[in-house]
Amino acid sequence: MNGYGFTLAGTALTALPSGALYWEARNLLCVSDLHLGKALRRARLGEPPLPPYETRDTLTRLESDLRRTGAATVICLGDSFDDSAAAMHLPEAEKLWIAKLQAGRRWVWIEGNHDPGPIDLGGAHMAELPVPPLLFRHIARAGHSGEISGHYHPKVRLALKGRSLSRPAFLIDSDRIILPAFGTYTGGLWSDDPVLTGLMRRDAVAVLTGAMAHAVPMPRGTYRA
Repeated sequence: MNGYGFTLAGTALTALPSGALYWEARNLLCVSDLHLGKALRRARLGEPPLPPYETRDTLTRLESDLRRTGAATVICLGDSFDDSAAAMHLPEAEKLWIAKLQAGRRWVWIEGNHDPGPIDLGGAHMAELPVPPLLFRHIARAGHSGEISGHYHPKVRLALKGRSLSRPAFLIDSDRIILPAFGTYTGGLWSDDPVLTGLMRRDAVAVLTGAMAHAVPMPRGTYRA
């Protein structure tokens, strides 16, 4: 499978180029920070508009990963919707699309800071999900091992032969993984931010998303190669 293979707590995992995480032994796909309905929320609040296709684009990429992996379990790791109202006001076609993706699968919505309450879109809703030896939650907590989280939308900056490149990225060390945001309209936190450098060990790697998953030492500044 095209991706970056590694182990966490003795468990073989694959960071996919899309930003999804795949656990083959459990046939489990995990994505974080979809932020579905962001364009709708901004329009509702009178903020500068965004082209209203981000939910369709995000669901298209998620469907592609589900077809590629055949995952039987999906964990959405929080902030799946830009707010609770965005979940309720998704167009009917997009609600039906989500129901189609859920059909025949175990589907778990982990609560995030944007979507803390239950949503009426099928699947289970949990604060966090232990699947020993791993633990899935939205926001990382210092001192925990085997933890898979999101929330921070990590990104890295690279300087490659005189040109600059930035990409969303997984951050991985021996204790935890922080997933990049999977959603189309999402910003990010640079990997050299004190919040992220404080969570990740010195030997952490960043796995860039894009055409292929590519690992570099986690930049604590601009990475040069």
